[in-house]
Amino acid sequence: MKHEELIRIDCLGDMCPVPIIKLQKREGELSKGRQIVLITDHSCVSESVKNYCNVHRYKVKILEPVNGVWEFYISKKPND
Repeated sequence: MKHEELIRIDCLGDMCPVPIIKLQKREGELSKGRQIVLITDHSCVSESVKNYCNVHRYKVKILEPVNGVWEFYISKKPND
């Protein structure tokens, strides 16, 4: 993926609902081929982001590259 296609949202240290608010402010930038990566280190944020993505029909891939740090790769589902 090209760097300009990835929208990075740093939520390290942020507690709910701050990460969801940050995601809401940037989700309008999602378009075909663009993706948001939201990075968090709080498990409660992980649940909130997963639920938000499910409700808003976003495709989400979750990685834990370091123990206790999650990366959410969020994109529009095909045909949306």
